Amino acid sequence: MPGPLHGYRIVDLTSMISGPLATMILADQGADVIKVENPDGGDHTRASNNRRAGFSASFVNNNRNKRSVVLDLKQDAAREALLRLVATADVFIQNFRPGVAERMGLGEDALRTVKPDIVYVSISGFGENGPFAGKPVYDPLVQAMSGLATIQGGSDAERPRLVRTIIPDKMTAITASQAITAALLARERTGHGQHVRLSMLEAVVAFLWASDMGSQTFVGNEFPQQEAASFIDLIYATATDHISVAVQTNKEWTALTRALETPEWLEDPRFLTPALRQAHINDRLNMTQDVLMTRPAAEWLARLTEAGVPCAPVLTRSAMIEDPQVRAMGIVVETEHETAGLLRQSRSAARFSETPAEIRFGAPGLGVHTEEILSELGYSSADIATIKAA
Repeated sequence: MPGPLHGYRIVDLTSMISGPLATMILADQGADVIKVENPDGGDHTRASNNRRAGFSASFVNNNRNKRSVVLDLKQDAAREALLRLVATADVFIQNFRPGVAERMGLGEDALRTVKPDIVYVSISGFGENGPFAGKPVYDPLVQAMSGLATIQGGSDAERPRLVRTIIPDKMTAITASQAITAALLARERTGHGQHVRLSMLEAVVAFLWASDMGSQTFVGNEFPQQEAASFIDLIYATATDHISVAVQTNKEWTALTRALETPEWLEDPRFLTPALRQAHINDRLNMTQDVLMTRPAAEWLARLTEAGVPCAPVLTRSAMIEDPQVRAMGIVVETEHETAGLLRQSRSAARFSETPAEIRFGAPGLGVHTEEILSELGYSSADIATIKAA
């Protein structure tokens, strides 16, 4: 069976990570994603380092299952070809700075003249309004402005720190893919397409609010400063490797004391309730660390698991791909790219029982599907030669 989005066509003018990852999620789920690129190198990530046979790891990991068309949108004939392509599509997505698509003649109104029910998607950095609307954006800037860097620092009084992965780009991608699917569902019910607007700033603020913005939730009772509960991570050294151990409930706390052979902790007045254990978190975590240093990681993981304590090994990148749990779930797969050779990637995270997502083919070379797609749109060989020459 084809994927759940089989039959939907997405015209993708995005580059870098947030837009391409969003459309790759949909491509994995069966959508026909046509990546429209400029002839001067295409998507910026094509030029990233860590390359093989002309393909960067960044590009192949965000653009599989797509077809690539090269069009110089400064040329009238290329813009006409794009509009003809849009007329066959369900979704149009771009991540230019606000106002750029309109100046290119590719704004919502222009596209609705050829496809009235198109789902038009605009991804930006800071949004289309406000003093930052027109500013260039990269992931660290959004981490800084959203509060994420301060949260990662531990408290408002400490030096802010960046999360060492591009959370804003990837959260925007996941949010955008869900929003596009929702807009397509709404169109099925109403017959009307709509404009989906999303910024990296909005995506991260919404992401943070679920667990990190409690101090600002109750209006009139905000905390003047977000205090750190503890600067100690739930990562512990053992006699060999690092492990993670996390307990929340009374049952888990009791199990931890049993596994660590520290029954006296159950009578310690600092730890009698969850609230007290939180108030004395540094004492509790330091005491736990002292005990865990006395035995190897494998022994602790076995003892903790047997006792019912939530725990896991801390894995490097290379160890993760060989981990028995990861292998049992088939999360990491190997596929053959026609140019770049054997690739290792994560499969689509969501698993569909009736319409499975799959990696049908690898990320495309720049413009390799141009003639194929223009032919599908009814262009003759002579027409295609004229467009290519321009």
